[in-house]
Amino acid sequence: MKKTKKGKLFVVSGPSGVGKSSLVKDALAELKNFDKSISVTTRAIREGEIEGRHYCFISEADFKDLINKDELIEWADYCGNYYGTLKKTVMDSIEKGKNLILVIDVNGAMQVKKTIKDAYLIFITTSDFFQLEKRLKRRQTENIKSIEERLKKAKEELMYEKHYDCIIVNNNYNEALKNLKYVLISKAEGEFDEHTEC
Repeated sequence: MKKTKKGKLFVVSGPSGVGKSSLVKDALAELKNFDKSISVTTRAIREGEIEGRHYCFISEADFKDLINKDELIEWADYCGNYYGTLKKTVMDSIEKGKNLILVIDVNGAMQVKKTIKDAYLIFITTSDFFQLEKRLKRRQTENIKSIEERLKKAKEELMYEKHYDCIIVNNNYNEALKNLKYVLISKAEGEFDEHTEC
């Protein structure tokens, strides 16, 4: 019996407002055999979000229970809310041969890399911090205090770039999307040219 080839784990991070979730969503719409892991979170559901599709929304008590039972491959307290990824979800997908993408913060990415050494880390950034601020304000899903917290966090996250396998600059959305798809496909198929700038 032919053994199923294991899937590859990709981690995508970047500051709030950089476009990482949109890039991953649009890349997934065109790629076969790729899935996005659904994180669990204690934050309030935003308008337009669907339970189980964007996130699994749970109570803080339930989240802490997952931590205590060691059921999370990574978790973080981000701007006063908990976010995490279930170990079982990740391991099941990889074993079934699915390529899985986690869209998580830099601390979570470092936790994943400790557990799954061959996880491939992609950092989405912008060369213009002012644009990042404009994008966050345009969202209109958060108050000023929350935006200020996210901008402060964004500056901290930019210092982690050097720990990532690939950095994609999102100054031009279509170009960034093309680069992301190239990296995902090439790396999943084992044909990534390390000398190609991503």
